[in-house]
Amino acid sequence: MSDINAFLDNEVKTNDVVLFMKGTPQFPMCGFSGQVVQILDYLGVPYKGINVLEDEEIRNGIKVFSNWPTIPQLYVKGEFIGGCDIVREMFQAGELADHLKTAGVAVREQA
Repeated sequence: MSDINAFLDNEVKTNDVVLFMKGTPQFPMCGFSGQVVQILDYLGVPYKGINVLEDEEIRNGIKVFSNWPTIPQLYVKGEFIGGCDIVREMFQAGELADHLKTAGVAVREQA
């Protein structure tokens, strides 16, 4: 396992929710990353954001690691969930909150 694969494997296994994104949760640098940040923030989910723009090795490595060509990428408890479209569709259908709860991740109860 290469150093980048070891790093990525460690990140997704030691953090309950990880978002590989362009920018940071405070300052997303693309609309798709921003949408996923808004969804996670709305659900009140604690997560780690990793800015792929800061390191080309991470940016390319995560695409190989997940076998998924685009950023952002969401992982929950080590499982690759998907990119913006999948996360948005799951959120709109109520499936994302259910998946997070089933995985043991705290989700804010909605009014």
